[in-house]
Amino acid sequence: MAQWVEAGLWGLAGGGALVLGALVAWFVRVPRDVVAVVMAFGAGVLTAAAAFELMDEAERNGGLLATSAGFLGGAVIYVLANVLLARRGARHRKRSRDQPSEQDQAGSGTAIAVGALLDGVPESVVLGVSLLGGGGIGVAMLAAVIISNVPEGLSSVAGMKQAGRSAGYVFGVWGAIAVAGGVSAALGNVLLDAASPQVIAVITAVAAGAILAMIADTMIPEAYERARLYTGLCTTAGFLTAFVVERLG
Repeated sequence: MAQWVEAGLWGLAGGGALVLGALVAWFVRVPRDVVAVVMAFGAGVLTAAAAFELMDEAERNGGLLATSAGFLGGAVIYVLANVLLARRGARHRKRSRDQPSEQDQAGSGTAIAVGALLDGVPESVVLGVSLLGGGGIGVAMLAAVIISNVPEGLSSVAGMKQAGRSAGYVFGVWGAIAVAGGVSAALGNVLLDAASPQVIAVITAVAAGAILAMIADTMIPEAYERARLYTGLCTTAGFLTAFVVERLG
């Protein structure tokens, strides 16, 4: 199997976790407290993956200065894009309530879809890049993407359903995001195949910065709304789980 095809399939698998969460939320009423706990756990897993799978690798290959610049750049790009999308109705795209309907704010459906894409692309690109050099898929990063995407799909789709979004819209969005994840992973693998270790390091750090900003801006607020004082414990458990997987892997 060609490496870019494998990368695309792993990206599709990561995005497919969103669709799984969407399906559960559409047909089963999952308690919001449960979603919040899993969201907090997923935030911890992603944080650990960003630190040990992405930043550590980037610093070793590209140096501290380039890695730091890429990390801050990724966070700035994500935050600016998120601010623009929030003004168009995508502020609460991961929340199980408070999402606007199209009647409340015209164009909010498109903004939510673009916001979901913004959240998922950095993760997918990293999955594709992790296969470069003949190495296998980054197990900790893949686990982090899947574990975090399921509650994201659960929470967001519950909010979409409450806001009156149709099934066609909901599953169209998440199906498209899953496919985009596969395409992003494949493109990341192909376009960076001949890149220098320094360039790959910067791209990896950019993704890490975007992921950490996404966790702070969207995942933690949703988790804290319901989990409250247990959010820190659940996030810590997720971080430790990812750390153990990375070390044992």
